[in-house]
Amino acid sequence: MLKECKEVKKEKAVVVFSGGQDSTTCLFWALKKFDEVIAVTFDYNQRHKTEIDCARNITNELGIQHHILDMSLLNQLAPNALTRNDIEVRDGEDGGLPSTFVPGRNLLFMSFAGVLASQVGAKHIVTGVCETDFSGYPDCRDVFIKSLNVTLNLSMDEGFVIHTPLMWLNKAETWKLADELGGFEFVREKTLTCYNGVIADGCGECPACKLRKRGLDEYLSKREEF
Repeated sequence: MLKECKEVKKEKAVVVFSGGQDSTTCLFWALKKFDEVIAVTFDYNQRHKTEIDCARNITNELGIQHHILDMSLLNQLAPNALTRNDIEVRDGEDGGLPSTFVPGRNLLFMSFAGVLASQVGAKHIVTGVCETDFSGYPDCRDVFIKSLNVTLNLSMDEGFVIHTPLMWLNKAETWKLADELGGFEFVREKTLTCYNGVIADGCGECPACKLRKRGLDEYLSKREEF
């Protein structure tokens, strides 16, 4: 008598993907952990369209299904250094937020990632937000992500799990994770972190490049110890 053949349920994940160091590391992490990975990138008329091109090139190379969603309304509502060429990229002063903070960005991105996940049958959502080496963005905090996870599940009657693999890692540890996942050179050479739109090591002058380089130098200097 033939045994009944049961369909094996595949674990799917949606990765919120910008083409930067952190989200690409998360992409490699998700590829190791889940059966199927789908990337979603948000086009909010950001300062450099190179970001969209970079994300598209990476997903094409890795053979990952990729959605690019139009979020241009965010550009109209929240003018800042990432959406306006006439606003200078600068760190926050006297405890204030940097000029690169986009109000509501992660709230909207994660919400739309949840909508996409519900449509493709994914129960896992992955994002590269981090509370260790970050610029003070309130929507990168662990408490926000946990709160939003509950809200998404209540709003759609789903059982999503939001994963934040980098939440408690500094930049050196993020480089270490990329290395452990076999993506170190890929992340170093093909991602875009720079606020001035320069792929790989970037311009070396903007806050994002300085943070990335500081972490890379620390990791390389202690690579044998890690």
